[in-house]
Amino acid sequence: MFFFRVLLSRRHARLAAILAVITLTLNGCAGLFGGDPLRVSVAGIEPVDGQGLEMRFNVKLRVQNPNESAVNFDGVSLALELNGKPFASGVSDQSGTVPRFGETVVNVPLTVPAFAAVRQAFAFAGAVQADSAQSGQIPYILRGKLAGGLTGTTRFVDQGTLSLPTLGTALP
Repeated sequence: MFFFRVLLSRRHARLAAILAVITLTLNGCAGLFGGDPLRVSVAGIEPVDGQGLEMRFNVKLRVQNPNESAVNFDGVSLALELNGKPFASGVSDQSGTVPRFGETVVNVPLTVPAFAAVRQAFAFAGAVQADSAQSGQIPYILRGKLAGGLTGTTRFVDQGTLSLPTLGTALP
């Protein structure tokens, strides 16, 4: 009799485990359908004190949620590439919620290592000499993620070009 109880309880345990896996899989897939990506843009950049030769900035990101459910986050990570090379990165333990069909501003301190700034300066100078038609245009990619919450990690990407003033242009 004891043998049948153990066998029956194992069978129920297996059935419960299979049902749990199916339920979690379907819940995970539900988040993939019908959700639009978050819209992220830089709302402001403020210089802050750095250490040694590094540069530091406080980047304010405007995060817009075009979906029917709120996005909770507990931590932010950000990486900036210029001309296809890593340039700056930062993290913040800020937490909050981006409301449904709403927006919020997230602050992330960003660090530019001295060697990355020097590398970009040389690359920019070389590009200006090699191709004057594209001088002043620097491609960028901003990658980040809002971590945590019940929905897990939400990633975002923004890319485009930065326009710098051309050499020889007089400033008023």
